[in-house]
Amino acid sequence: MEIDFGKMDGLVPAVVQEWASGEVLMLGYMNRAALEETVRSGDVTFYSRSRQKLWKKGETSGHTLRLVELRIDCDADTVLARVEMRGPGACHEGFRSCFFRRLESDGRLTTTTARAFDPDKVYRNEGR
Repeated sequence: MEIDFGKMDGLVPAVVQEWASGEVLMLGYMNRAALEETVRSGDVTFYSRSRQKLWKKGETSGHTLRLVELRIDCDADTVLARVEMRGPGACHEGFRSCFFRRLESDGRLTTTTARAFDPDKVYRNEGR
């Protein structure tokens, strides 16, 4: 099966899930080169749409995502990277998961967890 990189200008969504707990950590995008680098190195690599280049998760923070298993959805246009998280969090805002807010019925956003690390100390205002 060939992954369909044609629907989103050469990109596919990449859902990242911690393999042990099943927690969804983040969503990124991969092009063919990012997917190949992820498979080759075992470290999850994405394509940055804003910077227009490949980036390995953790290259600034040291909080890497080690690939355990890669799954492809039924339409072959989305990947699920099941990973071992190495570090306290995957979110550049300092949380374990990027999905740390809940939308309430009144439209407010509620933060559901505490920060896992101080992003200003980790990133020093670079790479965020």
